[in-house]
Amino acid sequence: MKFISWNIDSLNAALTSDSARAVLSREVIETIIALDPEVIAIQETKLSAKGPTKKHIEILNEKFPEYNVAWNSSHEPARKSYAGTMFLYKNHLTPEISFPEIGAPSTMDAEGRILTLEFEKFYLTQVYTPNSGNELVRLKERQLWDEKYAAYLTSLDNKKLVLATGDFNVAHQEIDLAHPDRNHLSAGFTDEERQGFTNLLASGFTDTFRYLHGEVTGKYSWWNQRVRTSKQNNSGWRIDYWLVSDRGADKVVASEMIDSGVRQDHTPLLLEINLDD
Repeated sequence: MKFISWNIDSLNAALTSDSARAVLSREVIETIIALDPEVIAIQETKLSAKGPTKKHIEILNEKFPEYNVAWNSSHEPARKSYAGTMFLYKNHLTPEISFPEIGAPSTMDAEGRILTLEFEKFYLTQVYTPNSGNELVRLKERQLWDEKYAAYLTSLDNKKLVLATGDFNVAHQEIDLAHPDRNHLSAGFTDEERQGFTNLLASGFTDTFRYLHGEVTGKYSWWNQRVRTSKQNNSGWRIDYWLVSDRGADKVVASEMIDSGVRQDHTPLLLEINLDD
């Protein structure tokens, strides 16, 4: 089976805006369509609590006519049009959909950050992990989130195989970002966040990219769009992942970044895995 995950940074902008960046986003969408995945996981949709509008649905149906749509949007008491996740899945698939709350701090459980599909043999779950924020103002809450999220994944793993994807907002190792020396106190590369991800993997999960590609360097999933030359110079971070239950690691066929051209911010990730056995 083939799956794709992408932090889109506003579904509305990608589908309806006329900006130059939106045009680039739509080019990425066409790349995803051409790959014909069974499921597409999308983070940071930034939709209203009511989800996609009628116009959004029309465009999605036009571009993805063979897919059904599920979403989890931010709602009160959380900020409006913030965070959010969405799945597009082939219409011959019949997963059970859940909108997990994990006992996270503050308003995190209301921010639409987790969405899960349950299939007969496996779970497919996506996450948009909270950022620790400027000056790490949310780091303590982030640490608690990491504990709660790891416990959630473990609860799924106790039942059946788990595929977990999304924007985890952490570069795990020094080889996962271009300039580790200058970022040890930056959100996404603190010792606390990195340890949280280490703990998650230790609870029974495999980073599929590292499993297949070892210690390869220079492969990133995010480039700061506020720095005009970040992608040109490949000053990136690998903060987006496809994880799998350890017992399923040998089923992984491919785990790659998809070329998103000159568009900065996140690039989509591809996972191919043999789940027929």
